[in-house]
Amino acid sequence: MTDHSIKGKTALIAGGAKNLGGLLARDLAEQGARAIAIHYNSPASQADADETVAAIQALGAKAFAFQADLTTATAVENLFNDAKAALGAIDIAVNTVGKVLKKPIAEISEAEYDEMSAVNAKAAFFFLKEAGRTVSDNGKVCTLVTSLLGAYTPFYSSYAGTKAPVEHFTRAASKEFGERGISVTAIGPGPMDTPFFYGQESVEAQAYHKSAAALSPHSKTGLTDIQDIVPWIRFLVSDGWWMTGQTVLVNGGYTTK
Repeated sequence: MTDHSIKGKTALIAGGAKNLGGLLARDLAEQGARAIAIHYNSPASQADADETVAAIQALGAKAFAFQADLTTATAVENLFNDAKAALGAIDIAVNTVGKVLKKPIAEISEAEYDEMSAVNAKAAFFFLKEAGRTVSDNGKVCTLVTSLLGAYTPFYSSYAGTKAPVEHFTRAASKEFGERGISVTAIGPGPMDTPFFYGQESVEAQAYHKSAAALSPHSKTGLTDIQDIVPWIRFLVSDGWWMTGQTVLVNGGYTTK
């Protein structure tokens, strides 16, 4: 019988230096992963990546950090090659990379659209491509999307719109990789209590989002906490392997499909 536990496995986490990715990296180490590769986007995040690497090592696992801008296919390919060389194998691959833009559609420039598409859709596509090439048989692949995929709302056209293709990428990849026992999922958190949220939202919008979820009164901020998302990713990349090809919205009742 195939072992779907995390103990003894290896993982690559794109966007793993801080916030949700950093917490996930620590969690997988706590669950017994033997080695974890942390990706970070720019030198500005190197200190966070180093801190996460140190935390993983303190938990008894090996850890490596790699810097790359994942908006080119070559960069994603190189990341997977480097991670596999360092880890020996890649059993779990999680992509938490994303970029938010809140702006009326009439005001979005071509350059802004191209950047959003490159970060949210193109990088995700080639991450899945390289995962299919590199991840071990019976491996697990998960991509972060957004609960706005279930929303009827203005101003997030370029964000939700460039995350939406990942649902289709996930379905196709799960069908193609299933022969090798690889499960492929996407998870859509609600607005999370991280710096990415506060940089986009006015005080009034923050107040709305903090009260919009059915379970908001029972959250310390009213928002999705990264600590509420990590257990879902942990499940999907371990015992929850039978769930594949699906996009799961985990948001306390903020949106639904």
